[in-house]
Amino acid sequence: MSGNRLQEDRHDATVLDAEAGTRLDAFLAARFPVFSRNRIKDLILAGAVSVDGAANDVPKYRVKAGESITLAAPEPVEAEPQPQAIPLDILYEDDALIVIDKPAGMVVHPAPGNPDGTLVNALIHHCGESLRGIGGVRRPGIVHRLDKETSGVMVAAKTDIAHAGLSAQFADHGRTGPLERAYTAFVWGIPNPLVGTIETLLGRDPHNRLRQSVLARDGREAITHYRVEDRFKGDRWEVAQVRCELQTGRTHQIRVHMANIGHPLLEDALYGAGYATKINTVPDAVATALSALGRQALHAAVLGFAHPVTGEHMRFESPLPPDMAALAEALAGERA
Repeated sequence: MSGNRLQEDRHDATVLDAEAGTRLDAFLAARFPVFSRNRIKDLILAGAVSVDGAANDVPKYRVKAGESITLAAPEPVEAEPQPQAIPLDILYEDDALIVIDKPAGMVVHPAPGNPDGTLVNALIHHCGESLRGIGGVRRPGIVHRLDKETSGVMVAAKTDIAHAGLSAQFADHGRTGPLERAYTAFVWGIPNPLVGTIETLLGRDPHNRLRQSVLARDGREAITHYRVEDRFKGDRWEVAQVRCELQTGRTHQIRVHMANIGHPLLEDALYGAGYATKINTVPDAVATALSALGRQALHAAVLGFAHPVTGEHMRFESPLPPDMAALAEALAGERA
């Protein structure tokens, strides 16, 4: 590829006999999975697709064998996040950093589908213009992330020095420092053994761009230490409360690892879809709590690190939020 940005974003494909009759949007989504189906449709409607050299803005057009399809996707424009007056649950703050208790449902930084209303928007409003540019335009101050529907403790940097120091600790995975990341999870079934370590390679699922998966090779090292803290059971169901400690911090790591050993998180629609009907086997109080939860049962309970300026050991804990506390209370009556 040349350095020309248009060339970098140009994608060409020839329709094979077996693909003839496929809708244009479906054909492009299958050939170029880096783009979502919705993104493909938007690009077609915007005139970014041509068939045999002629523009085609009809997503449902049926492609024919031998046709040359070209997708010329414009480079996304990196919008600068704006301040928004979103309440923050602040656990600690000084001139270098801020520690917050993130609620479930809050996205950490702007991304396609979530342009605002994020933690970054709230931090810019709270910290002022000094936060802009710390670690990048779109993710100022961010040194680690929690999934949108995962609640719990996070730290963000307020200066370049703090950002560099904290980023180094997270990149080092605590091998040379006091980094500590512990999560509380509720999972289907009782892991055996009750205490263990899951060590795999993780990477993007080749069949679903929204998922991560355990890979045989070419993935990134991922290590989770777990310990079963409580057990609950009925005639046709079992649930465990598990403490998971991250040695590495990969996308969806705990969710993938627990599902991989046969114990997906409760209410995890992405990695535990096969367990959705389990809600029909639990007592009414537990089923009500699960329905109210509506998210994966995962909470970042503990975060420890060295202060990037003073070197002081910092450690913060967050109790279970109301939705997970209600689940724990409902389960308590079913303790094994």
